[in-house]
Amino acid sequence: MFKTILFPVDKSREAREAAETVAKLVKSFQSRLVLLSVVEPALPETQEGVMNSEEAVAKLLQGAHDLFAKEGIEADTIEREGMPSFTICDVADEIEADLIVMGCRGMGLTQEGVAESVTSKVINLSPCPVLIVP
Repeated sequence: MFKTILFPVDKSREAREAAETVAKLVKSFQSRLVLLSVVEPALPETQEGVMNSEEAVAKLLQGAHDLFAKEGIEADTIEREGMPSFTICDVADEIEADLIVMGCRGMGLTQEGVAESVTSKVINLSPCPVLIVP
């Protein structure tokens, strides 16, 4: 059913918590797992949680790769630069992902918070189903 699963990773607690669900899905469906991390363009003011260092992203991807390897899961890794929501959807399209799995990152209950959420944007732009892990 899910031949290829894309798992965008970042430094968030929600991404770490979603990893367990990803591992279960990959094992259940014998899926190919692709880990993605996005280096964001430099911003005038540094925002907390923004991944704008290639070294930090490479280290994060290696850590995620090692985590899944301990579970006996081989994963491909992709590092890209760009705006996370658009890049996630572009990569999903490129690799013909059958599913994107993401952690839900709370941005607040206001309409502005929802509009700013990477998760919300991915849901709206994705070329495939998106599973959000609370």
